[in-house]
Amino acid sequence: MTNIPASLQAIIDQVKTAFPGEEKLHEMFAQCFVNTYSTTLKHLDDGTTFVITGDIPAMWLRDSAAQVRPYLMAANDDPAIKEMLLGVVNRQIQFVLHDPYANAFNDSANGKGHQTDQTEMTPWIWERKYEVDSLCYPIQLAYLLWKSTGDTSHLNADFHEAIRTIVKVWKIEQDHEQNSSYRFERTEDRPQDTLIRDGKGSKVVPTGMTWSAFRPSDDACTYGYLVPANMFASVVMGYAAEICQTVLQDEELGKECAALGQEIRDGIETHAVIDHPMYGKIYAYEVDGAGGYQLMDDANVPSLMSAPYLGYCDFDDEIYQNTRNFILSRDNPYYYEGKAASGIGSPHTPDHYIWHIALSVQGMTSIDQKEKEALLRTLLNTDGGTGFMHEGFNASNPEEFTREWFAWSNTMFSEFVLSYIGKTVQGSPLNEKK
Repeated sequence: MTNIPASLQAIIDQVKTAFPGEEKLHEMFAQCFVNTYSTTLKHLDDGTTFVITGDIPAMWLRDSAAQVRPYLMAANDDPAIKEMLLGVVNRQIQFVLHDPYANAFNDSANGKGHQTDQTEMTPWIWERKYEVDSLCYPIQLAYLLWKSTGDTSHLNADFHEAIRTIVKVWKIEQDHEQNSSYRFERTEDRPQDTLIRDGKGSKVVPTGMTWSAFRPSDDACTYGYLVPANMFASVVMGYAAEICQTVLQDEELGKECAALGQEIRDGIETHAVIDHPMYGKIYAYEVDGAGGYQLMDDANVPSLMSAPYLGYCDFDDEIYQNTRNFILSRDNPYYYEGKAASGIGSPHTPDHYIWHIALSVQGMTSIDQKEKEALLRTLLNTDGGTGFMHEGFNASNPEEFTREWFAWSNTMFSEFVLSYIGKTVQGSPLNEKK
């Protein structure tokens, strides 16, 4: 590895000091930690930063925020890292203002991506799958950048307009059936890549939650209210309210954000808490507001597993712990056990494939030190001999995996290792957990 900033190298050195003699951990952490920095960043002519996911040359709002998140730990001491992060936020905000319903974008108006999808595409858009979390992540990153550095230059007029836009969209999608014009159909690929009912999606009734077409896996929702995404939305509305009131001096919009966040939370607690005969009160993964619900979890974040990591609840919250017991059991249809590992996978990847992201999130949300240690060892032992994390891997044969170059997964492993030694992002729930 060459040209690694001193600020990032200092963090690598801290991990080496914390784990004396663990050469594989040293090498894997260093490789995974700098992967996003070394391979996925592109500085555009307008001063913004474009971030590809790795093996796909597009910028996902979700992935890009998560990919750069650990670099916040260096931003206060390294002006170049801070400028790069400011560039990421500013680029994300431009994309949100271009189309708040799109999840992934091109680095120019080049017309790449899924241009034949039946939805309102533009040459800037790689994919227009509406995912609630795509609007959560830019707010989260902007908030944490402010808390980490004190810089407010990114909380500007464009950011102000983006908050107005997000609030407007989420309010429209509180009654998707009556108020939304969003439609999405894809005729090729898998059934999970399109919406039923001529692109409108399965029917929902109002609950206070906001509707999502797709999950963070980019798979279509079975029911329209994706509970983990709504958890995230309720949290970032709190962030937005604080930014509006403290930085943007917009008391009215701040109150609107806070009220919307509370409506969403009330909707979750009223409609998404299920009485399970074995586990007690647990959160459903998706609901429709009319009695339909799905009990499962998916590896992608936001997930039910990630609820306290995102800041929705305390790490020891009773309903969360009940939910955690459920999703880490065979009663979760996407929990797999194999010769090499046990953990959560996704309908997005093959049966019996566990995701490294899910293992990292399980580690960061655990309140049991022995569980954390076991998960760290599992991650080190399931790299398939590559020194990197992947998307999904065969629970009994880690040499079989999907996505050799998946920067988000490498970042999540890095953040878990750093949290393990007490190093966390300022302003994040993990920081408060310490």
